[in-house]
Amino acid sequence: MSDAFDTFDQFCGTASYIASDELRHAVNVAVALARPLLVRGEPGTGKTLLAENLASSLGLPLIRWHVKSTTKAKDGLYVYDTVARLHDSRFAGDGVDVRDIARYIKLGPLGQALDAPSRVVLLIDEVDKADLEFPNDLLHELDAMRFRIEETGREVAARERPIVIITSNNEKELPDAFLRRCVFHYIQFPTRELMIEIVRVHHPDITDRVLDNALEVFFGLRATPKLRKKPSTSELIDWICALKKAGVDLSRVSGGIPFLGTLLKTEQDVELVGKRAKA
Repeated sequence: MSDAFDTFDQFCGTASYIASDELRHAVNVAVALARPLLVRGEPGTGKTLLAENLASSLGLPLIRWHVKSTTKAKDGLYVYDTVARLHDSRFAGDGVDVRDIARYIKLGPLGQALDAPSRVVLLIDEVDKADLEFPNDLLHELDAMRFRIEETGREVAARERPIVIITSNNEKELPDAFLRRCVFHYIQFPTRELMIEIVRVHHPDITDRVLDNALEVFFGLRATPKLRKKPSTSELIDWICALKKAGVDLSRVSGGIPFLGTLLKTEQDVELVGKRAKA
């Protein structure tokens, strides 16, 4: 990276998270430009882990916002708990002032990030799960880094702009206006060389022979035509763990792949691989 980005701590990955040069550069550019980083990639390529490890490497708190199909943008800012206020008005007695509406305002993840006393990392996970208007409804707050609580008139403004990581599984197209405000990076599936580094982080005692055999099976599965869900990095790591715990030596296995359900997650894929093995 050039000297223009030397004014902040650069992300270089962590001991447990091996990031490609392209991913590291994308993170550092997004931080330097104070733009959200939109990350896409196959499930299991480390999109969510990126935010966790970025926060860890910079020594910042992490606030998570896991988006669901029912999530609304305003939920990320705050929620006015009218049910709790009604309950207190009926049962709490004179010790609780129900006229104080601020007592019943609960900040959402984005609201917490903007209200934090210092810089945080905000993860907006799987933004494409919500409806099409959700990303557009976030535009003003992500630009201005402030919002107003209508019920109390209080304005919440960020003291330090949070680092925003947004993940997407590409389930639906995101609006152009939203995309224009983001730095974008697609996490390519690791090459064999990078995968060796990743596996050795999680299994530092693995022998070269076991690793070579495991990767041969793994990448062979990923290359299988008509596979509905290709095994991911996280599934490879789990599979190797299962092999080690069971003491299985792949070089001595004849016919079939042990613990196949650790790698493949649909009945159709298991049947497809089983038929090809018998052919």
